[in-house]
Amino acid sequence: MNQKAKFSLFFSAFILLLLIPINLKAQYSPEFELNKSRYPESNKVRLLDEVSISVKLKNNAIEIQQSFVEEDLFLDESATYGSKKALSFSSFFELQSVEATSYEFKNGKYNSYKVENFVEKDELDDAFHDDSKSLNFIYPNLSIGGKTKLSYTEIVKNPRFLSPIYFGDFFPIQHKKVTLTADKNIKFRFQEFNTENYDLIFSQEEKRGDIIYTWELKNINKLKYESNIPSYARLLPHIVPIITSYTSAGKTVNLLNDVSDLYGWYYSMVKDINKEASDTDLVALVNTLTKDQKTDIDKVKAIYYWTQKNIKYIAFEYALGGFIPREANDVFKKKYGDCKDNSSLLYEMLKIAGLEGKLTWIGTRTIPYSYNDVPTPIVDNHMILSINIDGQTYFLDATGRYLPLEMPSSFIQGKEALISKSETDFEIKTVPVMAPKTNMFKERTTLQLKGNEIVGKTQTEISGYFKIDFFNQLESENTAVKIKEYYTSKLRKGNNKFLIDEVTETNKYDYDKNLNIDYTFKISDYAKKLNDEIYFNLNLNQDISLFKSEDDRQNDTEAKYKSYYDYETVLEIPENYVVDYIPENFSVHNDYFDCAISYITSNNTIIYKHQLEMKFLNLKPEQQKEVNKAIKAVEKNFKEIVVLKKR
Repeated sequence: MNQKAKFSLFFSAFILLLLIPINLKAQYSPEFELNKSRYPESNKVRLLDEVSISVKLKNNAIEIQQSFVEEDLFLDESATYGSKKALSFSSFFELQSVEATSYEFKNGKYNSYKVENFVEKDELDDAFHDDSKSLNFIYPNLSIGGKTKLSYTEIVKNPRFLSPIYFGDFFPIQHKKVTLTADKNIKFRFQEFNTENYDLIFSQEEKRGDIIYTWELKNINKLKYESNIPSYARLLPHIVPIITSYTSAGKTVNLLNDVSDLYGWYYSMVKDINKEASDTDLVALVNTLTKDQKTDIDKVKAIYYWTQKNIKYIAFEYALGGFIPREANDVFKKKYGDCKDNSSLLYEMLKIAGLEGKLTWIGTRTIPYSYNDVPTPIVDNHMILSINIDGQTYFLDATGRYLPLEMPSSFIQGKEALISKSETDFEIKTVPVMAPKTNMFKERTTLQLKGNEIVGKTQTEISGYFKIDFFNQLESENTAVKIKEYYTSKLRKGNNKFLIDEVTETNKYDYDKNLNIDYTFKISDYAKKLNDEIYFNLNLNQDISLFKSEDDRQNDTEAKYKSYYDYETVLEIPENYVVDYIPENFSVHNDYFDCAISYITSNNTIIYKHQLEMKFLNLKPEQQKEVNKAIKAVEKNFKEIVVLKKR
């Protein structure tokens, strides 16, 4: 090859190399490059999120239509997963029309691909049955740098079910706009939550007999996804629109002006249940359950525990069937039902026994609203039964398992309960939060050193929600091998070489007695020997570390329940050894937890005691930092060791 040809080949290759990055960069739009640099850690950005709500009066009734437009730009390979989409609808939210289009940037422009294939599915599983359906589809040719546009319209079939309007998500939103156009004879209240730190622009104008309400917010940062968040409704900025009343034909009708309106609607759906005579077998059962019970409390327990044990929980939410309990006789015969059905049966059984239960609506702890702030159906999602005996109100959740009479379900602690008394009379009571020592995990352990191995014997006593959790989990551990494996995992101490040898259970599945577990165990390679000294860490259980959160956590955290741990460990000092060093006693006390660790020597033993009382259910980020700091002080103390020295 001559010199000229070589130079020509080299020059062509050099030009090609220069063009490669240009061509690579050119495959993405300037819009993508801008947003990728602006949101480098986001999978996508919502360019536009627009909601239009029309609320009209027609033939003395309210008609509501909602339209949505969502435009997304995908910033990484997650576009592949984002290509799958589903819209939910039900008898309360009727899907009217859907248009979906994807856009692929190619050769300097976006090419559009309209979705043609939509598949409707029923959303059912073994434990939940409702009328919810989903419309499923896939955006074609969607890849990194691609966009989607989704437009759909739905009819809200009941004016009490206007949904909250959220102004945030797990991805950034460039522009969110909500327009609610309503007949001027329809009155609203707009309840705002978590909006104080956002520049939310609101306007209101009257135009041709309508009132137009508009909210607009731009450049909304994404919400950081973190585990153990109580409820995103507690964190995201949002507005709950409430139709309080409307005027039609010269008459004003209250819809959801206050709690009495919500209660009146609820009562209308329960007033006619259980009108027929009680099934004779049901009457016989109640008489059998209560015949030897001397007090009302004992009668309630007998009936309540029977329903928990024998009526399987299956959720049903078909249209208004999601609000109307089924007949007690039917629930009794079928032996299954949802929360309303179980409450209906429990109500009837107590009535047969001459006791008066009261149907009660309540929201779980995932719902952050009070009845007075948000007197709409979104304020609650559960039904239980209340009963007053000797001046004390008990909250009975027949969907639970192993719940003693005195304890509400853990997920309704601290929540408001709407208790039915008559057609027009109700009361709101707050469910108590169980004290830490109600939920006790207590262990008494003796230890012997045999070489590098620990041989131990423990008596464990478990109460409250701890016990209930154990019982629910133990139901699936139906062999001796599985039970031993379960306890080895749940009761682990020291290190991962902890192994239970023998285990004995007492009061298993008993509603009112504490669970007792006696077991023997070994832990290999735990004690450290060096020359004539043995080093031993008696902090075998370090539960408090489970409550520590990330230092950079941004959101609230929640515990299932308050709790109390009580450990006492007795280490037998080996023959020919004496105690050379024991750590100093340690304690820390604050608004969130109390922790104490102590060591004493007695009769050739070291007695170690550790009490921990966790006193919170919810923590805000600034509180978590304070708790983390205190936990780190405890963890530092966990490193303290006992030193035994040969005589």
